[in-house]
Amino acid sequence: MLHLLLFRLSDSNWFHFLQIPELGKSTVHIQEPARVEKIISALCGGGASKLQIITDFDMTLTRFAKNSKKRTTCYNIINESTLISDECKIKLRDLLNFYYPIEIDPSRSTEEKLPLMIEWWTKVHELLVGEKIEKSKLAKTVRESDIELRDGFRVFFDELHKHNVPVLIFSAGIGDVLEEIIQQFDVYHQNITVVSNFMDFDENGVLKGFKGEIIHVYNKREGALHNSKHFEQLESYSNIILLGDSLGDLNMADGVQKQENILKIGFLNDKVDQLLNKYLASYDIVLVNDETLDVANGILKYILNPKHLLDC
Repeated sequence: MLHLLLFRLSDSNWFHFLQIPELGKSTVHIQEPARVEKIISALCGGGASKLQIITDFDMTLTRFAKNSKKRTTCYNIINESTLISDECKIKLRDLLNFYYPIEIDPSRSTEEKLPLMIEWWTKVHELLVGEKIEKSKLAKTVRESDIELRDGFRVFFDELHKHNVPVLIFSAGIGDVLEEIIQQFDVYHQNITVVSNFMDFDENGVLKGFKGEIIHVYNKREGALHNSKHFEQLESYSNIILLGDSLGDLNMADGVQKQENILKIGFLNDKVDQLLNKYLASYDIVLVNDETLDVANGILKYILNPKHLLDC
Protein backbone atom coordinates (compact mmCIF):
# COMPACT_ATOMS: atom_id res chain seq x y z
CA MET A 1 0.00 0.00 0.00
CA LEU A 2 2.90 2.38 0.55
CA HIS A 3 3.32 2.82 -3.22
CA LEU A 4 -0.31 3.99 -3.39
CA LEU A 5 0.33 6.58 -0.68
CA LEU A 6 3.45 7.78 -2.48
CA PHE A 7 1.41 8.11 -5.65
CA ARG A 8 -0.90 10.46 -3.77
CA LEU A 9 1.89 12.65 -2.45
CA SER A 10 0.31 15.71 -4.07
CA ASP A 11 -2.72 15.30 -1.82
CA SER A 12 -1.79 17.14 1.39
CA ASN A 13 -4.26 15.04 3.37
CA TRP A 14 -1.96 12.06 2.92
CA PHE A 15 1.24 13.78 4.06
CA HIS A 16 1.20 12.33 7.56
CA PHE A 17 0.13 8.95 6.24
CA LEU A 18 3.37 8.89 4.30
CA GLN A 19 5.20 9.24 7.60
CA ILE A 20 3.23 6.36 9.13
CA PRO A 21 3.51 3.37 6.76
CA GLU A 22 1.53 1.20 9.19
CA LEU A 23 -1.59 3.03 8.02
CA GLY A 24 -1.09 1.33 4.66
CA LYS A 25 -1.75 -2.14 6.10
CA SER A 26 -4.58 -4.09 4.47
CA THR A 27 -6.29 -4.37 7.88
CA VAL A 28 -6.71 -0.58 8.12
CA HIS A 29 -10.05 1.01 7.20
CA ILE A 30 -10.54 4.78 7.35
CA GLN A 31 -13.77 6.46 6.28
CA GLU A 32 -12.48 10.06 6.46
CA PRO A 33 -8.73 10.17 5.74
CA ALA A 34 -8.56 13.98 5.69
CA ARG A 35 -10.10 14.15 9.17
CA VAL A 36 -7.72 11.50 10.51
CA GLU A 37 -4.75 13.37 9.01
CA LYS A 38 -5.91 16.56 10.73
CA ILE A 39 -6.23 14.83 14.11
CA ILE A 40 -2.82 13.15 13.83
CA SER A 41 -1.28 16.49 12.90
CA ALA A 42 -2.82 18.10 15.98
CA LEU A 43 -1.64 15.24 18.23
CA CYS A 44 1.83 15.59 16.76
CA GLY A 45 1.84 19.32 17.48
CA GLY A 46 0.94 18.70 21.11
CA GLY A 47 3.58 16.01 21.58
CA ALA A 48 4.01 13.84 24.65
CA SER A 49 3.31 16.61 27.15
CA LYS A 50 -0.36 16.87 26.13
CA LEU A 51 -1.07 13.21 25.29
CA GLN A 52 -2.91 10.55 27.27
CA ILE A 53 -4.04 7.06 26.27
CA ILE A 54 -7.44 5.63 27.22
CA THR A 55 -7.83 2.00 26.29
CA ASP A 56 -9.96 -1.07 26.77
CA PHE A 57 -8.13 -4.30 27.66
CA ASP A 58 -9.76 -7.59 26.60
CA MET A 59 -9.59 -8.04 22.81
CA THR A 60 -8.04 -4.57 22.47
CA LEU A 61 -4.65 -4.92 24.15
CA THR A 62 -5.01 -8.70 24.19
CA ARG A 63 -5.28 -10.95 21.15
CA PHE A 64 -8.72 -11.91 19.93
CA ALA A 65 -7.49 -15.08 18.20
CA LYS A 66 -4.40 -17.01 17.19
CA ASN A 67 -4.28 -19.69 14.50
CA SER A 68 -8.07 -19.32 14.14
CA LYS A 69 -8.59 -20.14 17.81
CA LYS A 70 -10.21 -17.49 19.99
CA ARG A 71 -8.02 -16.46 22.92
CA THR A 72 -9.13 -15.99 26.49
CA THR A 73 -10.23 -12.92 28.48
CA CYS A 74 -9.86 -11.79 32.10
CA TYR A 75 -13.13 -13.45 33.09
CA ASN A 76 -12.46 -16.58 31.08
CA ILE A 77 -9.09 -17.07 32.77
CA ILE A 78 -11.12 -17.67 35.94
CA ASN A 79 -14.01 -19.42 34.21
CA GLU A 80 -11.74 -22.00 32.56
CA SER A 81 -9.51 -22.62 35.58
CA THR A 82 -9.44 -25.06 38.46
CA LEU A 83 -10.49 -22.24 40.79
CA ILE A 84 -14.13 -23.02 40.10
CA SER A 85 -16.19 -26.21 39.95
CA ASP A 86 -17.39 -27.95 36.78
CA GLU A 87 -20.96 -27.11 37.76
CA CYS A 88 -20.08 -23.42 37.94
CA LYS A 89 -18.33 -23.61 34.57
CA ILE A 90 -21.48 -25.00 32.95
CA LYS A 91 -23.59 -22.21 34.42
CA LEU A 92 -21.11 -19.55 33.27
CA ARG A 93 -21.02 -21.04 29.77
CA ASP A 94 -24.82 -21.00 29.61
CA LEU A 95 -24.81 -17.32 30.60
CA LEU A 96 -22.22 -16.55 27.91
CA ASN A 97 -24.22 -18.37 25.24
CA PHE A 98 -27.33 -16.41 26.18
CA TYR A 99 -25.94 -12.90 26.74
CA TYR A 100 -22.97 -12.60 24.35
CA PRO A 101 -25.16 -12.70 21.21
CA ILE A 102 -27.17 -9.88 22.78
CA GLU A 103 -24.00 -7.87 23.48
CA ILE A 104 -22.90 -7.93 19.82
CA ASP A 105 -26.36 -7.85 18.21
CA PRO A 106 -26.32 -4.82 15.86
CA SER A 107 -30.13 -4.76 15.70
CA ARG A 108 -30.52 -3.98 19.43
CA SER A 109 -30.06 -0.51 20.86
CA THR A 110 -27.62 0.25 23.66
CA GLU A 111 -30.56 1.21 25.88
CA GLU A 112 -32.06 -2.22 25.33
CA LYS A 113 -28.76 -3.94 26.10
CA LEU A 114 -27.91 -2.00 29.29
CA PRO A 115 -30.11 -3.84 31.83
CA LEU A 116 -29.27 -7.18 30.25
CA MET A 117 -25.53 -6.53 30.61
CA ILE A 118 -25.98 -5.60 34.28
CA GLU A 119 -27.99 -8.78 34.70
CA TRP A 120 -25.22 -10.84 33.07
CA TRP A 121 -22.34 -9.36 35.08
CA THR A 122 -24.34 -9.65 38.34
CA LYS A 123 -25.06 -13.33 37.78
CA VAL A 124 -21.41 -14.03 36.93
CA HIS A 125 -20.20 -12.26 40.07
CA GLU A 126 -22.66 -14.16 42.24
CA LEU A 127 -21.48 -17.47 40.82
CA LEU A 128 -17.81 -16.60 41.34
CA VAL A 129 -18.40 -15.49 44.92
CA GLY A 130 -20.09 -18.83 45.59
CA GLU A 131 -16.89 -20.62 44.54
CA LYS A 132 -14.85 -19.05 47.39
CA ILE A 133 -11.93 -18.17 45.12
CA GLU A 134 -8.61 -17.66 46.93
CA LYS A 135 -6.56 -14.57 46.13
CA SER A 136 -3.29 -16.45 46.60
CA LYS A 137 -4.06 -18.66 43.60
CA LEU A 138 -4.68 -15.89 41.04
CA ALA A 139 -1.06 -15.48 39.91
CA LYS A 140 -0.65 -19.18 39.15
CA THR A 141 -3.99 -19.25 37.33
CA VAL A 142 -2.96 -16.36 35.07
CA ARG A 143 0.44 -17.96 34.43
CA GLU A 144 -1.21 -21.20 33.28
CA SER A 145 -3.71 -19.47 30.96
CA ASP A 146 -3.31 -18.85 27.22
CA ILE A 147 -3.78 -15.08 27.50
CA GLU A 148 -1.64 -13.11 25.06
CA LEU A 149 -1.13 -9.41 24.53
CA ARG A 150 -1.17 -8.22 20.94
CA ASP A 151 2.06 -8.28 18.95
CA GLY A 152 3.97 -5.06 19.58
CA PHE A 153 2.70 -4.70 23.15
CA ARG A 154 6.12 -4.16 24.67
CA VAL A 155 6.98 -1.30 22.34
CA PHE A 156 3.54 0.20 23.06
CA PHE A 157 3.84 0.13 26.85
CA ASP A 158 7.56 0.90 27.07
CA GLU A 159 7.45 3.91 24.74
CA LEU A 160 4.51 5.43 26.61
CA HIS A 161 6.37 4.91 29.88
CA LYS A 162 9.56 6.36 28.44
CA HIS A 163 7.73 9.54 27.41
CA ASN A 164 5.66 9.75 30.64
CA VAL A 165 2.37 9.47 28.76
CA PRO A 166 -0.50 8.59 31.16
CA VAL A 167 -2.34 5.36 30.29
CA LEU A 168 -5.82 4.58 31.60
CA ILE A 169 -6.87 0.96 31.09
CA PHE A 170 -10.65 0.95 31.33
CA SER A 171 -11.90 -2.62 31.48
CA ALA A 172 -15.17 -4.46 31.98
CA GLY A 173 -13.10 -7.49 32.98
CA ILE A 174 -11.66 -8.44 36.36
CA GLY A 175 -9.17 -5.84 37.56
CA ASP A 176 -7.16 -8.23 39.75
CA VAL A 177 -6.61 -10.57 36.81
CA LEU A 178 -5.82 -7.70 34.45
CA GLU A 179 -3.17 -6.30 36.78
CA GLU A 180 -1.65 -9.75 37.22
CA ILE A 181 -1.44 -10.17 33.43
CA ILE A 182 0.43 -6.92 32.80
CA GLN A 183 2.66 -7.60 35.79
CA GLN A 184 3.59 -11.02 34.42
CA PHE A 185 4.30 -9.50 30.99
CA ASP A 186 6.47 -6.93 32.80
CA VAL A 187 4.69 -3.85 31.44
CA TYR A 188 2.82 -2.59 34.50
CA HIS A 189 4.62 0.75 34.59
CA GLN A 190 4.02 3.70 36.90
CA ASN A 191 2.17 5.67 34.22
CA ILE A 192 -0.69 3.11 34.13
CA THR A 193 -4.00 3.40 35.98
CA VAL A 194 -6.54 0.56 35.90
CA VAL A 195 -10.29 1.05 36.27
CA SER A 196 -12.13 -2.27 36.32
CA ASN A 197 -14.20 -4.73 38.37
CA PHE A 198 -11.99 -5.48 41.34
CA MET A 199 -12.52 -8.44 43.62
CA ASP A 200 -13.16 -7.92 47.32
CA PHE A 201 -11.50 -10.52 49.56
CA ASP A 202 -12.13 -11.24 53.23
CA GLU A 203 -9.42 -11.36 55.93
CA ASN A 204 -8.57 -14.91 54.84
CA GLY A 205 -8.08 -13.93 51.21
CA VAL A 206 -11.33 -15.54 50.05
CA LEU A 207 -13.55 -13.77 47.50
CA LYS A 208 -16.59 -12.23 49.20
CA GLY A 209 -17.79 -9.83 46.51
CA PHE A 210 -16.77 -7.15 44.01
CA LYS A 211 -15.93 -3.55 44.83
CA GLY A 212 -18.00 -0.60 43.64
CA GLU A 213 -20.44 -0.48 40.77
CA ILE A 214 -20.29 -2.99 37.96
CA ILE A 215 -18.40 -1.90 34.86
CA HIS A 216 -19.70 -3.65 31.76
CA VAL A 217 -19.33 -3.11 28.03
CA TYR A 218 -22.04 -0.47 27.69
CA ASN A 219 -21.74 1.70 30.82
CA LYS A 220 -18.18 2.95 30.40
CA ARG A 221 -19.44 6.51 29.96
CA GLU A 222 -20.86 6.43 33.47
CA GLY A 223 -17.65 4.82 34.69
CA ALA A 224 -15.64 7.59 33.05
CA LEU A 225 -17.72 10.27 34.72
CA HIS A 226 -17.39 8.52 38.09
CA ASN A 227 -13.61 8.71 37.68
CA SER A 228 -13.61 12.45 37.05
CA LYS A 229 -10.97 12.97 39.77
CA HIS A 230 -8.52 10.91 37.73
CA PHE A 231 -9.13 13.09 34.70
CA GLU A 232 -8.95 16.30 36.75
CA GLN A 233 -5.40 15.34 37.73
CA LEU A 234 -4.60 15.08 34.02
CA GLU A 235 -6.21 18.36 33.05
CA SER A 236 -3.27 19.48 30.92
CA TYR A 237 -3.36 16.21 28.93
CA SER A 238 -6.00 17.38 26.47
CA ASN A 239 -5.04 15.15 23.52
CA ILE A 240 -6.29 11.57 23.58
CA ILE A 241 -5.76 8.34 21.71
CA LEU A 242 -8.62 5.97 22.52
CA LEU A 243 -8.44 2.26 21.73
CA GLY A 244 -11.36 -0.14 21.95
CA ASP A 245 -13.00 -3.16 20.35
CA SER A 246 -16.64 -2.41 21.08
CA LEU A 247 -19.01 0.43 20.32
CA GLY A 248 -19.41 0.73 24.08
CA ASP A 249 -15.74 1.73 24.35
CA LEU A 250 -16.33 4.96 22.44
CA ASN A 251 -17.43 6.81 25.59
CA MET A 252 -14.40 5.97 27.75
CA ALA A 253 -13.02 9.51 27.39
CA ASP A 254 -16.24 11.29 28.37
CA GLY A 255 -14.76 12.18 31.76
CA VAL A 256 -12.03 14.29 30.12
CA GLN A 257 -13.34 17.81 30.57
CA LYS A 258 -10.97 19.75 28.33
CA GLN A 259 -10.58 17.61 25.24
CA GLU A 260 -8.76 19.26 22.37
CA ASN A 261 -8.17 16.34 20.01
CA ILE A 262 -9.14 12.68 20.18
CA LEU A 263 -8.22 9.86 17.81
CA LYS A 264 -10.40 6.77 18.16
CA ILE A 265 -8.93 3.45 17.00
CA GLY A 266 -11.27 0.46 16.94
CA PHE A 267 -10.41 -3.23 16.66
CA LEU A 268 -13.17 -5.05 14.78
CA ASN A 269 -12.60 -8.69 15.70
CA ASP A 270 -15.94 -10.38 15.02
CA LYS A 271 -19.08 -10.07 12.85
CA VAL A 272 -17.14 -7.92 10.39
CA ASP A 273 -19.77 -7.90 7.64
CA GLN A 274 -22.49 -6.85 10.06
CA LEU A 275 -20.53 -4.25 12.01
CA LEU A 276 -17.96 -2.65 9.69
CA ASN A 277 -20.15 0.27 8.61
CA LYS A 278 -21.10 1.06 12.22
CA TYR A 279 -17.47 0.96 13.29
CA LEU A 280 -16.41 3.17 10.38
CA ALA A 281 -19.07 5.70 11.37
CA SER A 282 -17.87 5.70 14.98
CA TYR A 283 -14.10 5.10 15.02
CA ASP A 284 -11.59 7.21 13.10
CA ILE A 285 -9.48 4.15 12.28
CA VAL A 286 -10.90 0.62 12.17
CA LEU A 287 -8.57 -2.38 12.28
CA VAL A 288 -10.18 -5.53 10.91
CA ASN A 289 -8.82 -8.85 12.17
CA ASP A 290 -5.53 -7.19 13.11
CA GLU A 291 -3.82 -8.98 16.02
CA THR A 292 -1.09 -6.34 16.40
CA LEU A 293 -0.54 -2.90 17.89
CA ASP A 294 1.39 -1.88 14.77
CA VAL A 295 -0.91 1.01 13.85
CA ALA A 296 -1.00 2.46 17.36
CA ASN A 297 2.78 2.09 17.61
CA GLY A 298 3.32 3.74 14.23
CA ILE A 299 1.17 6.71 15.20
CA LEU A 300 2.86 7.00 18.60
CA LYS A 301 6.31 6.84 17.00
CA TYR A 302 5.33 9.75 14.78
CA ILE A 303 3.76 11.82 17.58
CA LEU A 304 6.50 11.19 20.13
CA ASN A 305 9.45 11.67 17.75
CA PRO A 306 10.77 15.25 18.21
CA LYS A 307 12.12 15.24 14.65
CA HIS A 308 8.55 15.30 13.34
CA LEU A 309 7.50 18.43 15.26
CA LEU A 310 8.56 20.65 12.36
CA ASP A 311 6.29 18.64 10.06
CA CYS A 312 3.17 18.95 12.24
